[in-house]
Amino acid sequence: MEIQRNISEFILLGLSHDPNIQLFCFVLFLFCYVSLLIGNLLILVSIRCSSLFQQPMYYFLSHLSSVDILYTSSVTPKLIGDMLVKIKSISFGSCMLQVFSMHYFGSIEILILTAMAFDRYVAICKPLHYMIIMNKTKCSLIVLAIWAISVVHSFPQLFLIIRLPFCGPNEIDHYFCDVLPLLKVACTDTYITGVLVVANSGMISLVTFIVLVVSYAIILFTLRNHSAEGRRKALSTCGSHITVVVLFFAPAIFVYLRPPTTYPEDKVFALFYTIIAPMFNPLIYTLRNEEMKNAMRKVWCQGYFRWKLIIY
Repeated sequence: MEIQRNISEFILLGLSHDPNIQLFCFVLFLFCYVSLLIGNLLILVSIRCSSLFQQPMYYFLSHLSSVDILYTSSVTPKLIGDMLVKIKSISFGSCMLQVFSMHYFGSIEILILTAMAFDRYVAICKPLHYMIIMNKTKCSLIVLAIWAISVVHSFPQLFLIIRLPFCGPNEIDHYFCDVLPLLKVACTDTYITGVLVVANSGMISLVTFIVLVVSYAIILFTLRNHSAEGRRKALSTCGSHITVVVLFFAPAIFVYLRPPTTYPEDKVFALFYTIIAPMFNPLIYTLRNEEMKNAMRKVWCQGYFRWKLIIY
């Protein structure tokens, strides 16, 4: 059957219609986005230019920082620009690209967090076998599998939406194109499509979250047999991971794991997993991590002195 589509663009209603609130949000999100870029780039360069890149945990962390930049950049620049215009339009093609990129990079982020939890589980629960289980080749294969699995997850989401007929209202009550708000403006019965979306995105988020919780519970149980210094170091690292997991998964599960409908609060919860969690990742992973802080000092101090030598 031919797809009925009478519209070529959508209108995003954004977070607010109040000009003062929009100006405040423009300044706030611009600051958040710049902080996110600087923080994640600092982590990425510091790991890549130091010996930490050879360690599985930091190898995964470097990929997490890369994905955070790509993930947030698929939404935030558009959000910031829309704060300065009255009509927040987005073409149909750009909207579909945003749907795909959000689910693609979001899925990668979820799976990398899972890989990092597995790495901590092996390091703490099976320390004698750590270098065998988590060698560089296996870590590279894990990352490659993560990118491939994310394609398998995101393409069905895109296919479900791109096949829908859009022939009536084109206003989306959100600040970016997502599956559930788009279902609301499609001119057909979308109940089955909504159920499939919940089965895909919602169940993936829930199952992954349960796996992460169980893995950290096992880690905490195993730490009883470690020394006080070992427990302190492990708890510091795991605490960082758990904080990131809660910030990202709690709002995502609320949005996607429920009957396929939308609420005004969805936009606020979406800010957590699209902007806030990626922005805080650099702080969470560096403030209590001495290895990361030492690597950053070494890399950037050496870079500074080399720059001075070149100038003088």
